[in-house]
Amino acid sequence: MEDTYLTLARQSEGSYKEKGSKFLAFAYPVNSEEDIKEYLANLKKKYFDARHHCYAYILDQDQSRFRANDDGEPNHSAGDPILGQIRSNNLTNVLIVVVRYFGGTKLGVGGLINAYRTAAVEAIDNNQIVQKVVKILIRINFDYLQMNEVMKLVKDYNLEIRQQEFDNRCNFSLLVRLKQKEELTEKLKKIATLQMIQS
Repeated sequence: MEDTYLTLARQSEGSYKEKGSKFLAFAYPVNSEEDIKEYLANLKKKYFDARHHCYAYILDQDQSRFRANDDGEPNHSAGDPILGQIRSNNLTNVLIVVVRYFGGTKLGVGGLINAYRTAAVEAIDNNQIVQKVVKILIRINFDYLQMNEVMKLVKDYNLEIRQQEFDNRCNFSLLVRLKQKEELTEKLKKIATLQMIQS
């Protein structure tokens, strides 16, 4: 089971000029549609006088959620070229917004496709593509006497302890790599009660 994906390391910008029109590109790593709405709202506030805020995003490890928005430009002349650049770099959990200031001269559909694509490319080029691992959070509850066995699994599987409470019964929240989930949960079931928090 593949549990890695490519995304952007941080926020970045790019720009392109054509016949007086300015195209300002903004790339963001995102985890949810809420993140996307927030970035779009902030850009619309900051660049309120721009003619268009075109964007595209892809979410989830399997790239199953995506959208392209032309924001008033001719159909498929803005959002799709931006989306194409996210796809051609095999990225996910990424939003790219291109803000256009109209320069008075129409560029035609071909000119627009080139401008939006070029601005998106520059925003990606000014960033760094990183590989991330999909992890899930597991909460376990176990008897204090099982502590050594639990800690051995934590060490063997290189788990990250997010939260821990010690008493006669102990509670741990552990971040587990997706492809280790089944094997690890089988081992944990023998010594603890467990609950999947998110996948």
